[in-house]
Amino acid sequence: MLRLGVNIDHVATVRQARRAKQPDPVHAAVLAEMGGADGITVHLRGDRRHIQDRDLEVLRQTVQTRLNLEAAVTQEMTRIALTVKPNQVTLVPERREEVTTEGGLDVVLNSVQVRPMVKTLQDAGIDVSLFVDPELEQVKEAHKLDAHAVELNTAAWSEAASARARETALRRLTDAARFGRKLGLSVHAGHGLDYHNVDEIASMSEISELNIGHAIVARAVLVGMERAVREMAEAMRAGRSGRV
Repeated sequence: MLRLGVNIDHVATVRQARRAKQPDPVHAAVLAEMGGADGITVHLRGDRRHIQDRDLEVLRQTVQTRLNLEAAVTQEMTRIALTVKPNQVTLVPERREEVTTEGGLDVVLNSVQVRPMVKTLQDAGIDVSLFVDPELEQVKEAHKLDAHAVELNTAAWSEAASARARETALRRLTDAARFGRKLGLSVHAGHGLDYHNVDEIASMSEISELNIGHAIVARAVLVGMERAVREMAEAMRAGRSGRV
């Protein structure tokens, strides 16, 4: 089964542009689930540029599928995760200057910091995924750190400007996904996926979850959240079944 996690961060981005009450990301989550989402993903950033603490607290009470919290490797986020108890925490790199996450978490370089957070969260019954670039050494280190899953960064695939670049990116993703499954990890993927490029990623049988945000929220502005999620779920099903 291939699950769709809908990232609703950018619903909150629109709200925070005016420091208003609308649009409410909690309402967006409800509609996303009605449209067929298998989970809701939010990134609580240190600068609180979009999702706010209260959003996370209310989402924990209202999400009926699975709540996936993207978070930096900090004591603050460990404390928040232990309080809110999402179903899953995905550890990601974070820089204040970036517009969006610019690369995978280097778990090889940062294993000393990552290891205790992984253990603390998993001891609390929270699944832990590590957002990494599709590199075998990163996947191997994630396994050594006892992570439940890896989420492979699909940015190189999504942003490829030539057929050769796309081929290279797809090969790296395929190799990393196969290696992750061989090690017993759940393999997820995301970053920059949209309605036009999701099919080949969805076709990889080793991948069990895709997390997609901006493309769905952008589509939802025009057609509504339920329909936008249904269309993405259908695109994923078509890719998985080869109907593309």
